[in-house]
Amino acid sequence: MPASNDNSDSASLAEAGPALFRLVRYWSRRWILRTATELTGEMRHVQHILAVEAVDTAGARTDEVTVATVAHHLGLDHSGASRMVRDATAAGYLVRATSGQDRRRASLQLTDAGRELLAGSHQWQRHTFDELTADWSPADRQRFAGYLLRLENQLER
Repeated sequence: MPASNDNSDSASLAEAGPALFRLVRYWSRRWILRTATELTGEMRHVQHILAVEAVDTAGARTDEVTVATVAHHLGLDHSGASRMVRDATAAGYLVRATSGQDRRRASLQLTDAGRELLAGSHQWQRHTFDELTADWSPADRQRFAGYLLRLENQLER
């Protein structure tokens, strides 16, 4: 293999980390705001979507989701997660029940409205992926999707 390809490959690998974080910064500011506006009509409901996504994701990995679970999933302190859960509960997206493991804690579940909000959020995310990769070959789209899922699965460990 020519040396220029090795240098090109090395340069690509060296820039992969910064590129990943540029994408994360770009989408972390945009997807949730656009999704909240499109699904609820108001940007102020961003936290509801984050709470619903956290409860759903954590619920797939554990028997019971608590405020502490949401705090961990979103990288928040307990009081911030508690306010977020309180607001999403008041909006009708989550319901609190007494924990089956510790009566001092609340167990969180999605309501029907929460499941609808989650489904809308996931539909928007799929649509965005389709738009961003629309001019890619099917093989490239599939490969990239596989790599994204692989990366996500590594985060779950």
